[in-house]
Amino acid sequence: MTDATTRLTELLGIRHPIVLGPFGGLSSVELTATVSELGGLGSYGLYGYDAERILATGAAIRAATSAPFNVNLWLPLATDAAPAPDAFGRAVAAVRPIFDELGVRVPEAPPERFLPPFEEQWDAVLELRPAVASFVFGVPPAEVVEGARERGISLIGTATTVDEAVALADGGVDAIVATGLEAGGHRVAFRRRAEQVLVGSISLIPQVVDAVDLPVIAAGGIADRRGVAAAIALGAGGVQVGTAFLRTRQSATTDGHRRAIEQAAAEDTVLTRAMSGRLARGAANRAVREIEEAGAIAPFPMQNWLTGRFRAEAEKAGRSDLQSLWMGQSARLATHDDARDVFAELLAGVPAAAGSVGAA
Repeated sequence: MTDATTRLTELLGIRHPIVLGPFGGLSSVELTATVSELGGLGSYGLYGYDAERILATGAAIRAATSAPFNVNLWLPLATDAAPAPDAFGRAVAAVRPIFDELGVRVPEAPPERFLPPFEEQWDAVLELRPAVASFVFGVPPAEVVEGARERGISLIGTATTVDEAVALADGGVDAIVATGLEAGGHRVAFRRRAEQVLVGSISLIPQVVDAVDLPVIAAGGIADRRGVAAAIALGAGGVQVGTAFLRTRQSATTDGHRRAIEQAAAEDTVLTRAMSGRLARGAANRAVREIEEAGAIAPFPMQNWLTGRFRAEAEKAGRSDLQSLWMGQSARLATHDDARDVFAELLAGVPAAAGSVGAA
């Protein structure tokens, strides 16, 4: 391995510099434990989880593996727009035909609180005491960093630009995920509007490596050994991979989502706010097209809550055209159905590591 990969693996207590992307809503205990057992860093996204569910999930992961794992939290984003008084009504009107088609009652009013407080989530993470905690949409507050230090928890921040990476380094994280515009799921920019910071991985990774004296984990567009080798050649200490693992049977997504990943070409994904109110990359399916054409998208998290009412029913009905189908631009390179095969393919791109899955 390179000096950069060794630095990362020693920091995280893992054997191989491969990190599972944390999926908000699509994480599974099985996939997290599988990646950790193989010597990488399994990750689990805790978006929307309350304290009780966080502790139960952590216990389930620990029952499945004794290896280090990571849990991921979304930080509150101060730049989220306050909803206009009529935002909910206009957003409901835009999606009413979808509700009617599925035979689902249109919600009358959103709740006062959409998500558990971050402080409640973090207290549960401290009690859980995972080896690693990662964050998106900001720099963890000083008290979070202090609490992690006291419990021996390594912290990973996520950057979409060099200035975000520098802010994270100054804020006390231990490693940084540099995520390019090719990545699937939400664009986790936090210093400027996400549409203004669409930097590709091949440009972002070496600039972040040059700007911070921390291990850098490359993300975005990496789905096979070639992407891993390229990221490490650019100076990254490791890679974070989402879509290739999301397609596997161990993930918590649907068969329709897996088929969409299998069939997608790079140009088939779009960046849209239609499904959640925040910019995210996924398939341009019918729901995305119709909501965008209607031109009425509520701010996050209101829009995410609203579409979540019909997405759940669409999943039950096997209607992938009406679900959020998050995926990156390299979806076509996600060719394996089993997480072990994905891991072996990725590991083949790590210098002096080919064929060593499970090696001590």
